[in-house]
Amino acid sequence: MTENPVPSILSTLRTEQATSPALIWYGPDHERIELSGKVLDNWVAKTSNFLVEELDAEPGTTVQLELPVHWKSLVWALSAWQTGCSIALSAVEGAQVRVTSEEPALRSAGEVVVAAALPALAMSWPGKLPAGTVDYAAEVRAYADTYAGEEYRDSPAEAVTGGAEPGAAFTDLLARHAPDGAGHQVLLAPAEAGMSDVLAAALGVWASGGTLVLLGEGVQASERLMAAERVTARLGA
Repeated sequence: MTENPVPSILSTLRTEQATSPALIWYGPDHERIELSGKVLDNWVAKTSNFLVEELDAEPGTTVQLELPVHWKSLVWALSAWQTGCSIALSAVEGAQVRVTSEEPALRSAGEVVVAAALPALAMSWPGKLPAGTVDYAAEVRAYADTYAGEEYRDSPAEAVTGGAEPGAAFTDLLARHAPDGAGHQVLLAPAEAGMSDVLAAALGVWASGGTLVLLGEGVQASERLMAAERVTARLGA
């Protein structure tokens, strides 16, 4: 069994990159969000605690992410991995938790549905939720900024489990993108990349101490943007 790289990555984010940018997000409507290593780790810790304490996730749980390319998608992936879970990027039989930014209707008996509003300042889901659905934005801020749960150094058999996209272990993800040197600013324009490639790029960048500049759908990688963020490498253009 290979080692889960996420605890080490998160440790680096909250110590060596505590005050420097780890993730810069450009979304629609000129949205720009910058998260330092410590702030990103805080979001992951809160979400990990929410997963374990509210949703009863444990090692072996499959968390289906029904989310677009977004900084909150990366938070959810890191949180699932930190708590020993696998993630699915499309519908898969046996997923116990489904996180969605779409219409949060129950689809199968026994699943827990989490409605995740994507705007950075959203304090709750914008509308009425079906009974049994959990409101991520309304609940997550109540959880601790540090994760005190068990550290899962052993990887799940598949970090990303099956569905429409093939499964992948951490070693597969890390092998896809290995930026040269530390301190790089890597821009990821995901127009031609699937979520699995976005996750692989993020792990590779953070494992080597870099900053990920992530563009949402429809955001152009202009020369002005690349110069402002001091981009040194570009993926998925």
